[in-house]
Amino acid sequence: MVGAAVVEAPEPPKPAPVVEPEPVKPEPVIEKPDIAIKEPHKPKPKPEPPKPKPEPPKPRPKPVATPEPPRPTLREREAQRQIREELAREQASLALERERQQIRDQLAREASAAATRDSDLYKGRIRSKIRGNIVLPPDIKGNPEAIFDVVQLPTGEILDVRLRKSSGHRGYDEAVHRAILKASPLPKPDRPELFVRDLQLAFHPQD
Repeated sequence: MVGAAVVEAPEPPKPAPVVEPEPVKPEPVIEKPDIAIKEPHKPKPKPEPPKPKPEPPKPRPKPVATPEPPRPTLREREAQRQIREELAREQASLALERERQQIRDQLAREASAAATRDSDLYKGRIRSKIRGNIVLPPDIKGNPEAIFDVVQLPTGEILDVRLRKSSGHRGYDEAVHRAILKASPLPKPDRPELFVRDLQLAFHPQD
């Protein structure tokens, strides 16, 4: 056999390399501590008070019949009428007495005012007569007051004159003293009941 060509058979393809996946690493486990966290203390709910039991309805009191008052007899009515009339008479009498008392008080006030007015006029006439006899000293200054006690008779005759309060000026005091003695007898009051035995008279230079 002529040299025959030797045909080499092709090499079979190589298998693809198998890539193995990388092993997955497990996540690390964190161990929890053994200390337990205490939860905040919750207050216990207060027990609700027991509800009051409804009271049973009270029985209504039975109406008591009011006995009619006994009617007054004829004698009792007559006695009551007499009492009312007596009270009315007493009230009228009291009202009349009050009115009379008011009138008496008014008359007394008017009489007192009139007596005071007449007394002032009487004393004014006495001072006026004495003042007309006063001879003022030339060196008198200001308006000092001199007060004298004068004792007189019902006829107006002067029994005594005394200086109660000095004016501070001897000459003026002596001038008034002389004028009082010179004015005797003093004027009489218009009504005898206004006569005053003990007089207290005040004088001023500028009156």
